[in-house]
Amino acid sequence: MSVDRLLGEARARLVRLKPLEAAEAVREGARLVDTRPEYQRRADGDVPGAIVVERNHLEWRLDPDGEFRIPEATGHDVRWIVICDEGYSSSLAAASLRALGLVNATDVIGGFQEWRAAGLPVHRGASPVRPRLAPYDAR
Repeated sequence: MSVDRLLGEARARLVRLKPLEAAEAVREGARLVDTRPEYQRRADGDVPGAIVVERNHLEWRLDPDGEFRIPEATGHDVRWIVICDEGYSSSLAAASLRALGLVNATDVIGGFQEWRAAGLPVHRGASPVRPRLAPYDAR
């Protein structure tokens, strides 16, 4: 198994969204989750309204049955849209969420780079949005 094959198999199970489609889905109630690490968000900015959960915590924060979930992880039917920098790791992440039973998980084609190129909102603050932690860590 190569990473290219793994990626292809992950994407075959997803209905991936172009940035404008993702923005529309968010307006209709989907949850956008940004998995980019802090250094990328610091360099390029944040997507306004996105929930920041770095990749290494993603499954724990979005599993509606887990003790480390965030408040938005209310059920297996939540429509999660994962965005990374270029749309590669987000495909693997969305496939992992689907394996957890989050049947509506998908990702953004081209990631943040295509989001920005499409002219969608980006916020450049003094510091990036802090990642969402488990409720007991929200200090």
